[in-house]
Amino acid sequence: MESPARRRLTAINSHLHPSPAAEEEVSVIRRNVTSSSSPPFFDDQQYSVVLPEKLQTGKWNVYRSARSPMKLLGRFEDHPEIGTLHENFVHAVEAYRDYKYLGTRIRVDGTVGEYKWMTFGEAATAREAIGSGLRYYGLEQGACVGLYFINRPEWLVVDHACAAYSYISVPLYDTLGPDAVKFVVNHSGIKAIFCVPETLNTLLTFISQIPSVQFIVVVGGADEHLPSLPSASGVKFISYLKLLGQGRSNLQPFCPPKSDDATICYTSGTTGTPKLHFLSSFGAYYERSNQVICLHNGVGVGFYQGDNLKLMDDLASLRPTIFCSVPRLYNRIYAGITNAVSTSGGLKERLFRAAYNSKRQAIVNGRNPSPIWDKLVFNKIKEKLGGRVRIMGSGASPLSPDVADFLRVGLEATSIQTGNTGYGMTETSCIITLMDVGDITIGHVGSPCAGCEVKLVDVPEMNYTSEDDPYPRGEIVREVFDDDWFHTGDIGLWKKNIFKLAQGEYIAPEKIENVYAKCKFVAQCFVYGDSFNSSLVAVVAVEPDVLREWAASQGIQHEDLGQLCNDPRARNAVLTEMDNVGREAQLRGFEFAKAVTLVPEPFTLENGLLTPTFKIKRPQAKEYFAKAITGMYAELSISEATPSKL
Repeated sequence: MESPARRRLTAINSHLHPSPAAEEEVSVIRRNVTSSSSPPFFDDQQYSVVLPEKLQTGKWNVYRSARSPMKLLGRFEDHPEIGTLHENFVHAVEAYRDYKYLGTRIRVDGTVGEYKWMTFGEAATAREAIGSGLRYYGLEQGACVGLYFINRPEWLVVDHACAAYSYISVPLYDTLGPDAVKFVVNHSGIKAIFCVPETLNTLLTFISQIPSVQFIVVVGGADEHLPSLPSASGVKFISYLKLLGQGRSNLQPFCPPKSDDATICYTSGTTGTPKLHFLSSFGAYYERSNQVICLHNGVGVGFYQGDNLKLMDDLASLRPTIFCSVPRLYNRIYAGITNAVSTSGGLKERLFRAAYNSKRQAIVNGRNPSPIWDKLVFNKIKEKLGGRVRIMGSGASPLSPDVADFLRVGLEATSIQTGNTGYGMTETSCIITLMDVGDITIGHVGSPCAGCEVKLVDVPEMNYTSEDDPYPRGEIVREVFDDDWFHTGDIGLWKKNIFKLAQGEYIAPEKIENVYAKCKFVAQCFVYGDSFNSSLVAVVAVEPDVLREWAASQGIQHEDLGQLCNDPRARNAVLTEMDNVGREAQLRGFEFAKAVTLVPEPFTLENGLLTPTFKIKRPQAKEYFAKAITGMYAELSISEATPSKL
């Protein structure tokens, strides 16, 4: 066996020296071997190449990545022998055994310090022990194992154990609520559940209603504090540490799955019960896809404390080079910094504007920005995320181009791979298209990933066709099996949340909500419209401190935030500021909200207005704010019917 020093040297060399194949001289211009009707050559900078759907039809309407036009990639190019999650983990342990893998800040006594790391080798030892422990307790191959706690090292250790011992992992999300968790457990027939003391309390409220469960493993719980149930219940309680110890004393050989099923993902949706999706060994949704890639390349993964309010402190301590989040957080970072700049006034504001514009222009023109701007302005901003971020990922919903630009300039991330520059769904194993690293353009969702084909299907009732000039338009579909296509329900570059106003104009509300999110008064925004009305209205969850500060400057007295939100002067001030932001973003006339309702409470998972990925549940929001929506349209109809004074 190689020494740790030799393994480390080999890994470093693999990053420093390309493979022989990569060293071959490759022309920038390549022959387009897929098409006889398209140009015979294509530039390496081209996003995709076109293919016929069926060779006998001659209709060229299927797109593949220009990186792999002749075949779809289903495995890692550098290690095509890896075909399962288990094999990927074995590769990582062999290549990076002594490297940092899983990091956490929580000490044994519950306090928070610097990150403490588990190496790949240590994770491998724990994985074998947990898998052996499950076998020790009689869990049969193919059984479903639930994971009912937030992200932490034990989550991945259990998931790796499932991949090594032929168990199917089933994430259970506390944000879905107890009824949804109960549904998922019963629907998938989960036999064992890993949880923490907090989620254990939830399980105990319906333990008698999940008869398939044989035992529950409590992470972070002591055996003497675990509950006991009558033997007739058939449910055993075990601490994670006890299971780990029993597994170490009774190690079992690996038995990775022969079938493709690796995990069952239940998406929340916006209506009804959670939706089930079987995913194969290399099929996983956004976060887990990132983790699989990190694992393959020996990248350490740091976990947050579990408190969103302390996330920025965790980032400053971890100092990541790759950071993945959601637009909601990025919007807050953007709004907080830009508002601070606006209120600073004078020389500081002018300096920031000059630095931002100069650096942005240099990036757009392909030049190296002057380092003076980082020293004077941007280093302090970069330190908020640890100072080393180079790649930022965003999912769940679109990210405003302005925010993407700001992150690229202010935080110097070389690749802002965002919901605005990438596209995918859980049902399609996350990614369908993705922005190329180094691409500084915005307003597109990148090119098809090398593992799938994409085409547009005509939607005649909405006047979208693949023959539209200058650009084909239609419903986005992706090939998932040999002759089968998955219909996303999304139209072109627009998200599926679109509707038509009375005059026939189509509206993409998420785009408008992202614009209004930059208004200083707006914490969250729900834009509504329908085919019975010719204008939009909005419900705004306000930024409390900003609104109170404005009221104080205007001498407006109020007993509480709710009373201030109902004050017509406050509504007018917020709508005016939203109009200003809308004009700056060049919204079209029909995209402006004509009336606004202010609410003091944020949209949350608890009040049913957000999905676990923090998207607005539009049907629920419509019902929740039905009275306010009706009132706004009534006011608009009266104002429109009132003749203007001459």
